[in-house]
Amino acid sequence: MMQTLSRVVLLLALFPASAIHRVSLKKKDIDGLSTFKIGRLEGSETDVVIKDYQNSQYYGEISVGTPPQTMTVIYDTGSSNLWVPDAKPSFFSSHSIYKSSDSSTYVANGSTFAIEYGSGPVSGVYSRDDVSIGEFELENYLFAEVDDTSGLGIGYKLGKFDGICGLAWPMISVDGVPTPLQAMVESGEMEEEVFAFYLGDETDGELLFGGVDEDHYTGDFAYVPVSQESYWEVTLDALLIDGVAEGNCTKAIIDSGTSLLAGPPTDVEAIATAVGATANAVGEYIVDCDATGVPVTFTLGGNEFSLELSEMLIESSGTCLLAIQGIDIPAPNGPLWILGDVFMRKYYVKFDIANAQIGIALSTAGSSSDALA
Repeated sequence: MMQTLSRVVLLLALFPASAIHRVSLKKKDIDGLSTFKIGRLEGSETDVVIKDYQNSQYYGEISVGTPPQTMTVIYDTGSSNLWVPDAKPSFFSSHSIYKSSDSSTYVANGSTFAIEYGSGPVSGVYSRDDVSIGEFELENYLFAEVDDTSGLGIGYKLGKFDGICGLAWPMISVDGVPTPLQAMVESGEMEEEVFAFYLGDETDGELLFGGVDEDHYTGDFAYVPVSQESYWEVTLDALLIDGVAEGNCTKAIIDSGTSLLAGPPTDVEAIATAVGATANAVGEYIVDCDATGVPVTFTLGGNEFSLELSEMLIESSGTCLLAIQGIDIPAPNGPLWILGDVFMRKYYVKFDIANAQIGIALSTAGSSSDALA
């Protein structure tokens, strides 16, 4: 987690081996681990409005309990657990919190919950209650209510989101808890076993479960197979800087919970040099806001997805930051590139659960240029 140019940015991907942080994936003896029901008409879609805070946090509503208690969550493709807060991180916080005592459908569990994001640790206890995501209703769902978010630092205290709803694969679900996606898919009530993100550019976006929204993308999807069902991880064929191959990283994840792009420090330094960026005292790269720079291209599944310099900048008070962070993730999980919200603003991303693949098309919120080769 870092704060830059008054913008609160996030890195919520999990790193379950001894990379940056260690995450315990040991399965606990949690009563009724896989018990849930879901209410919704067969063959349905449901959408969630995704709010945009300064192009650095994207979040939508969720409700827990009876009567429903509404909170906001980051719908995070870089993790797999659902948690909401039951305590505010500080007296000045404006976060909404879950109050189990106000819900007639609350069922205590009490097993401890602890998760480690790229930004830091979060902990609390497991509980059961009814959860609504859009119009999907998960009855008696096992989630975590959290009272310690200190690991997320000021990014959470000043952030616009209350909790996190993980949308990655079961493999990285802490304690083996069934994921929200598992609950929806195993119900058989999603029209298609897919979900799709449209991230706005300083405007509202949309997360659609059960299909795609043709109004939010142009052209055809380019499909990339998932290389490992943990994160939404794909093979990175090449990183091109102004058409020239750079580095030897072969992995990438598409992560809605990371505000920026993040990659191996040597690759990031090469990009910074190519666009004329200079590092400041805390290692952030500053760029002339009027610079034209060179395109950076990620080749995935034989398809090239390019970003222009203007699409990789965060501007505040006349100063521009290169929205790329160096992150050193050793083997076996790394090195890897994290293609976060900077990438997902330009490209409409379809996460295909049934076929274990990702579909990528040019977003109507992104550039009008021909960015898919």
